[in-house]
Amino acid sequence: QVQLVESGGGLVQPGGSLRLSCAASGSIFSISGMGWYRQAPGKQRELVADITSGRSTNYVDSVKGRFTISRDNAKNTVYLQMNSLKPEDTAVYYCNLYLANVRTGVRIDYWGQGTQVTVSS
Repeated sequence: QVQLVESGGGLVQPGGSLRLSCAASGSIFSISGMGWYRQAPGKQRELVADITSGRSTNYVDSVKGRFTISRDNAKNTVYLQMNSLKPEDTAVYYCNLYLANVRTGVRIDYWGQGTQVTVSS
């Protein structure tokens, strides 16, 4: 069973920074892809950034140049460094761990409970 525990959310002023962390239990972390999603009120959940087991990264256009995703396999932890935060970044941020078989197309997802990020003056 995989459990994901997020931390690091909070209230920050526009232009400020936060770092989110997500610690994963279990022994599959190093072979898993990891991602951060967010969901603002009244909107669909969207992918913010992800990082493969090989450390390839992908970002939604709205956060490119401001957010950085990274992982520490020794600590079973993925991070999201968020700089130059804007009010439109306000959302609940969810950690995602996924196992994907490119040959069969099967994907298994695990989710954290979410952490609130509020950007406001």
